[in-house]
Amino acid sequence: MTRLLHRFLTRGDVLAHLQDHVTRLRRLQSLLETALPLQLTGQCQVANLKDGTLVISARGAAAAVRLKQMLPSLVEHFARAGHAVQSIRVKVAQPEQPEWRRPSTERHMSVDAKASLSAFAQSLPADAPLRESLERLVRRGRD
Repeated sequence: MTRLLHRFLTRGDVLAHLQDHVTRLRRLQSLLETALPLQLTGQCQVANLKDGTLVISARGAAAAVRLKQMLPSLVEHFARAGHAVQSIRVKVAQPEQPEWRRPSTERHMSVDAKASLSAFAQSLPADAPLRESLERLVRRGRD
C-alpha cells in the first residue's frame, strides 16, 4: 500500500511538488523542535513556508508571545541549517473544541418493574435476542 501511494504521489507534477513541500515542512518541524525550549516543543508547529516566510502555529497566546521573542534566533538557526527562511510569522491556533455530548440521562426502574421484566425474560427461549436485551436492561436498571 505504501509503495502504491508513493508511486501515485510521484506520478504527477502537482503531486510531486506537494510531496516535496510536505517533506520540506517536516524537516523544518524537526529543526524547529531542536531550537525550541522543552516547554514549547509540543506547543508550536510549522504550518507553511511560502516565499521565504515560515508560518508557525502556536497553541495559545502564551506560547505565541514566547515564540515571537525567539524569532531573531530562530531565523538564524534556520539559516545555519541551510534553509532560506527570511522571516517568521506566528499564528495562534484555535484551541481544539471537545466534541459535545449530551449528558447521559439516568433512568430509574422500580423493583417491581425489574421483577416483572426478569420474569418475562425467563419465559422467553434461551437464545432469543429479546431475552438477552431484557436481562441486560434489568442488570443496568437503577433502583
